[in-house]
Amino acid sequence: MTGTTTGVDVVRRIEQALDAAAEAVSQFIPGKTQVQFKSGDDPVTAADHAANRVLREILVRDGEGWLSEESVDDPERLGRERVWVVDPLDGTREFVQGIPEWCISIGYVERGKAVAGGIFNPVTAEKIVGSLETGVTYNGDAAHPSQRTTLNGALVLGSRSEARRGEWKRFEGLSFTVRNIGSVAYKLGLVAAGKADATWTLVPKNEWDVAAGTALVLGAGGFVRRLEGEPPTFNNPSPLMTGLIAGGPNLRQEIDLLLESRSGIRSQGLGFRG
Repeated sequence: MTGTTTGVDVVRRIEQALDAAAEAVSQFIPGKTQVQFKSGDDPVTAADHAANRVLREILVRDGEGWLSEESVDDPERLGRERVWVVDPLDGTREFVQGIPEWCISIGYVERGKAVAGGIFNPVTAEKIVGSLETGVTYNGDAAHPSQRTTLNGALVLGSRSEARRGEWKRFEGLSFTVRNIGSVAYKLGLVAAGKADATWTLVPKNEWDVAAGTALVLGAGGFVRRLEGEPPTFNNPSPLMTGLIAGGPNLRQEIDLLLESRSGIRSQGLGFRG
C-alpha cells in the first residue's frame, strides 16, 4: 500500500469495524427479522442498515471514498484514490431465512485495486482479514489457499441461487464436490482461508459483493479473475461486473479448461496474482 496508510493500520480498522457491525447486527435475530424488498426479490432488513451506519462511521477518513450496497452512490468516490467498498450484510436472503451463510464484508481499494479486506460470519464465528501487504488470517491464524494441483477430489463452492436456476447442472457428475451456499463474500473468504479449493459465479456481481473477497484471496496467495480472464478492477462508474472465479494458485489452468468446455467461457490468459 502507498502513502501514509499502511496495511497494518487498514487491517486494524477493518477488524474494529467488523466487530462493531457484528454487535449492531446482533440486535436482530436471523430468520425472525422483518424484510423489505428494494426491487424485485432483492431483500433488505433493518440489520443491513444498522451495520451500514456503523461501518461508515468507523471506516471512512478524510480523502477516502465510499461505495456500499446500502448507501446512495456518491459519484465523488470516482475521484478518490482510496475507497471503501462494502456490503454491510452479504447474504441477506440467507439471513432472512435463518441460514448461517451470510457475513459482513469490507473491501479497501487503492487506485482500482482491492488491496485489503475482511469478512465476518458472526453465526459461525469465522473472521477472515488481511491485505496484500500483511497476508491473511483466519480467526487470528495465518491463512493460505489450497495448494491442490487438480480438481479431482476438490471442494468447489457453488451459488445457491444459480443452482436453484439450474445453472450448475453442467458440473454434476464430475470428480469434485460442489457445495452450494449463499454469500459470495463468504465463499471467497473460505477460499482465501483454504477451507475450500475454488469458487466461481456465472452471473454478474456488484463490486461490494466481491471486493473484500478478492483482496483476501490475492493476499493469501490465490488467484482471482473475471470470467473474461482480466483481473477485477474496482471503483468504476457502474459497480456491476461479470462473474468472478477464484481458487488456489495451482488450479487456474484446470478451472479455465473446465469452464471453457462446460460453459463456453474462454479466458484470455490474463491471470492475476497481485
